[in-house]
Amino acid sequence: MQNDFTQTSTPTTFSQTASTPAGETAIVGNLGDGSGPGPEIMAASTLEGDDVVNGRNEKLGDIKEIMIDVASGRVAYAVLAAGGFLGLGEKLFAIPWGALTLDAERKCFILDVEEERLKNAPGFDKDHWPSMADPTWANEVHAYYGQRSYWQGGPTDL
Repeated sequence: MQNDFTQTSTPTTFSQTASTPAGETAIVGNLGDGSGPGPEIMAASTLEGDDVVNGRNEKLGDIKEIMIDVASGRVAYAVLAAGGFLGLGEKLFAIPWGALTLDAERKCFILDVEEERLKNAPGFDKDHWPSMADPTWANEVHAYYGQRSYWQGGPTDL
């Protein structure tokens, strides 16, 4: 289910602080009135289909999957789908969870990368997923997005 997303005339900019613990996602916007779940705790299925934009408010794609590190019980990655038409020709990207900021007000995620950098990011297609438990692969992906691996602890920014 995709949430409504309306672009604003003024681009939203943000910066994740070095004090954000590794693997945690920052939350911006209206945090609600506390009358139900979210945005601090949400069902993963409610986030699938959410748009992902960059700091210049350019749509990069949408969330296809939320990947859980079962052993630790933490969210490891959001799988971002970009390009293609009706799922054909889509490229998928594993985005470290800590690289995303949830904009609760606009119901989207913000990924602080330029569109061109995302196009050149390590990606995969729906029929050829990487071994996400491989530490070498995971460290390379986290480093590409300037994130410390969530299992290493400490601030997310490198």
